Amino acid sequence: MNAASPDSLFGLEFPSDLQLSPDGQSVAYVLGRVEEDDPNRVDAAWPKPRYRSQIVLADASGPRPLTAGTGRDTAPCWSPDGQSLVFVSDRAGKPQLYRISVNGGEARALTMAAQFPQGVSAAQWSPDGRWLAFLAPEGEADPGPERGAARIITRLKYRANGADFLPDVPAALWRCEVASGQTECWLRPEQSITEFAWWPDSRGVLYVSSTNEMAGTLWQQEAYELPLDGSPSQLTDWAAPISQLAPHPDGVRFAAQARFRTERNDTDAHLYLFGNGAEVTRLDVHDLPAGSNVSGDLHVGSMPDRPCWLSDTRLAFLVTVGGASGVYVADLAGTVKPHTFDPARVVVAFGANDRGAAWLSESATQVPQVILNGVQVSHCPAPDFALSSPERLAFQNERGEGEGWVLRPTESPAAPPALLSIHGGPHSTYGHGFMHEFQLLAARGYAVCYSNPRGSLGYGQAWSSDIFGRWGSVDADDLLNFFDTCLSQLPLDRTRTGVMGGSYGGYMTNWLTSHTNRFQVAVTDRSICNLISFGGTSDIGMRFWDDELGGNFHRSADIDKLWAMSPLRYVEQVKTPTLIVHSVLDHRCPVEQAEQWFAALKLHGVPVRFVRFPDEDHELSRAGRPDRRAERLGEYLGWLDAALMPPALDVPDQRAQMQEQLGEG
Repeated sequence: MNAASPDSLFGLEFPSDLQLSPDGQSVAYVLGRVEEDDPNRVDAAWPKPRYRSQIVLADASGPRPLTAGTGRDTAPCWSPDGQSLVFVSDRAGKPQLYRISVNGGEARALTMAAQFPQGVSAAQWSPDGRWLAFLAPEGEADPGPERGAARIITRLKYRANGADFLPDVPAALWRCEVASGQTECWLRPEQSITEFAWWPDSRGVLYVSSTNEMAGTLWQQEAYELPLDGSPSQLTDWAAPISQLAPHPDGVRFAAQARFRTERNDTDAHLYLFGNGAEVTRLDVHDLPAGSNVSGDLHVGSMPDRPCWLSDTRLAFLVTVGGASGVYVADLAGTVKPHTFDPARVVVAFGANDRGAAWLSESATQVPQVILNGVQVSHCPAPDFALSSPERLAFQNERGEGEGWVLRPTESPAAPPALLSIHGGPHSTYGHGFMHEFQLLAARGYAVCYSNPRGSLGYGQAWSSDIFGRWGSVDADDLLNFFDTCLSQLPLDRTRTGVMGGSYGGYMTNWLTSHTNRFQVAVTDRSICNLISFGGTSDIGMRFWDDELGGNFHRSADIDKLWAMSPLRYVEQVKTPTLIVHSVLDHRCPVEQAEQWFAALKLHGVPVRFVRFPDEDHELSRAGRPDRRAERLGEYLGWLDAALMPPALDVPDQRAQMQEQLGEG
């Protein structure tokens, strides 16, 4: 085993986007890896590790590469006869569609940069094999910034995390006739299409969009039908989020993951069957959320979790259960049973039909692997350092029992320093997902304590909703209760402790350090400190606080409530040395939040270090450029080591800065 290093990330592989073959006996998936940007021009003084990916085919005999993956090959989709795949590749520049035989050979381009200069997105094959449908913007990208021209904003939502500035015109829906290769624009929607799926008889597609700009901004969505010949028609009067479309075999009904219009963001998503007119039936009649919501940081690429019909009465879908997730099956009578579920594992993505199933599975000590009909068919390597196994600890509150875990160093000192890590969301979950970050910290001598306070998913609706309108109250109580449990039940050093988290976890880090001085160090990542300014700058801010707290920034009656829950309101009480990490293109939790927190801490004399990552967004820690991900982990280690590890440890930059700001240098 090697010494634990952030660069260990570069030796890992990242399976994603698994797609089951029509006969259920093979699976195509994307295998990502990290390489030098140009392997023929390696500059030791300036390495440029980048993601590359290829399409891999696997059956019971094992995996074999289908494409070389000289760039990023992604989004495989089987032909209905199982003899070929289409996929997206940037091998010639912007992403374009290619087709390749399952027997190998050269891939043939189906779309060209001349027609799609901005590239295309994943394609879906019509069940009869005649058509491919895909989304793509028309024309050239906006050249305004290159010309130095001003950008004119007239729409309420004009930026989005992962996309930066949004185009003035939504991407069009295209169709390509496979036999002739002829491609034509099928629909120019007025509002963005968020997803689509073919009807089983190939007469057209279902798609999700919104009735107008304001509805789209406020997550009010509808399902529409678009025939091969004709105009779209609205099928629902839903005015709420709809996703994961799964057309029923009868060609009339469809299943989807959704919430009712009367439900807030803190309401668990469930599985519904939409029929003719207003007929809607909930299929997952249990108190658990649909989808896999457990955190993991090796999920680079698409993780398909669309429900899959196994027959005309049985539907497979993902469910989160505490810190685990798996494949469950619901029937039309509302009975739900586990299909593939292990309480100590996470199913990140899956695909299934009446002949087989494939899924992507991981645990706290095993990196994601592809499973086909119960047999592991991928062989992704583990990090090149010793891994720790989690220990479960329970804590109590007025709603019952909560749970969390501790990763202690494999070669643990008598009492290692303890870190409290807080997940984002707030409606997500820590648990049995593989966390390279946590394993790295444990291998470097830290005990990482992580839990699911109220607001987390997988413990029932009452647990998820218990923090509505009161962030920084019972959630903070649960976190500290759990951490105290760790300190009392395990041999940890209570004089060397830190707190860290990202997104909502960053908010809670700021909240805790502004309400207690018990921690010796803090790391706040992609955080929130000012709920008022967040409302008008975040890509979800127009609705998010209404859903989470019952108020928003644009109503004067709500300002005092939002300010009372803002860590910035209490910044004068912060004494904890703080590392701030933020991405410049983060439009979910905008960088202005980090800028405010940094300025306020600096003005009050708190030791603080602000690390800004260019060209990255809210997903840096999970899917950002690999060299930047490694640098982020290095900053974490440097700051934590400077505060909590012996002075002999070599972190001169961070230690000197911290001591200077403390007046000890």
